[in-house]
Amino acid sequence: MSQNAADIDRTGSTPEVNTVDALLDLIRNMFPENLVQACFQQYKTMREELKSEPVVNSTTMSPVTVVMTTALQENITKNYKIVGLYSDGINVLGLIVFCLVFGIVIGQMGEKGRVLVDFFDAINEATMKIVQIIMCYMPIGIFFLIAAKIIEVEDWDIFRKLGMYMVTVLTGLAIHAIVCLPLLYFIIVRKNPLTFAMGMAQALLTALMISSSSATLPVTFRCAEENNRVDKRITRFVLPVGATINMDGTALYEAVAAIFIAQLNNYALDIGQIVTISITATAASIGAAGVPQAGLVTMVIVLSAVGLPANDVTLIIAVDWLLDRFRTMINVLGDAYGAGIVEKLSKKELERMDLSSGVDVVNPFALEPALTDEEEHEKRSYINGGFMVDKADSVSFTETSQF
Repeated sequence: MSQNAADIDRTGSTPEVNTVDALLDLIRNMFPENLVQACFQQYKTMREELKSEPVVNSTTMSPVTVVMTTALQENITKNYKIVGLYSDGINVLGLIVFCLVFGIVIGQMGEKGRVLVDFFDAINEATMKIVQIIMCYMPIGIFFLIAAKIIEVEDWDIFRKLGMYMVTVLTGLAIHAIVCLPLLYFIIVRKNPLTFAMGMAQALLTALMISSSSATLPVTFRCAEENNRVDKRITRFVLPVGATINMDGTALYEAVAAIFIAQLNNYALDIGQIVTISITATAASIGAAGVPQAGLVTMVIVLSAVGLPANDVTLIIAVDWLLDRFRTMINVLGDAYGAGIVEKLSKKELERMDLSSGVDVVNPFALEPALTDEEEHEKRSYINGGFMVDKADSVSFTETSQF
């Protein structure tokens, strides 16, 4: 690499991130204090510097002829106060945990919880209808989103300076999307991965344009369930979780970016440090929010793990808006392949659930068909071998069958 950090203009500012705080925030966001707030904001720990006078240590040197006072060392102590704030972005992890617990409780309620199941099923169907309407004029909105980003670019020479870096990132993402993910899907599911990927084309295009895996979720649901026939019980759990923690494209991008910054600073990385970068990038990507350019925040954690200057993140911000769209597309593709693999591995469990509960395999959330008057009367009049008197009668007790 012939370039160095001085050849590239810096853009933006360095995010202040602490590794321990980022991981603890991930756990903290699993239990939101307000569900409505969790739809718009997520908890984030910040450190505020307390203003204090610096402590200066000085020593006095007394030669034979001249008395001289020299400050040999200056120790500056900074005090910080930990403050909890809420930043913009959907707390997807907290919503998933709540919905998981809420769904388990409704399932334990039996027929009493059927009303809530029907209610949320109706909301889901209405949301899908709205998404279909939005998809009609989405190309117009996407055109203006891209046009706005292109107009904001002031220095087109930055693409020449970071050309090899961009090619490396895009090549790595392409190998992961064309070779690794399809091969894993084919080995486990034994189906054509190209057909599966073509079924997700609309979701991938949406992710490429809006650069947010969380915002792409409704379209991802629709493509996975309608085009690829993935069971709704799988997609409604796997895809939201994947949009939160399965950031394979982001992890790959952060590893390449860290090695690129190390080369700019003429910092030789050994095998141990490269492994550290790979593990740290994977762990840090789990805590990345599913919003545009969230990987820059976790990028600081990766750089700090191998002793690289965190402020060098500003070297790649200028082209991050473009690379972020491609890695988001890979994230969505990985979530979709993951849902297909989980469905294959859970096939026997799903069939067992269908047989035991009598759920429609094609549409497990379908409403029960309406009963005729005679069927309803028989259903109310015969329960567990005993005859129950109709509510219209004056007698209000149940006589047990004697045979």
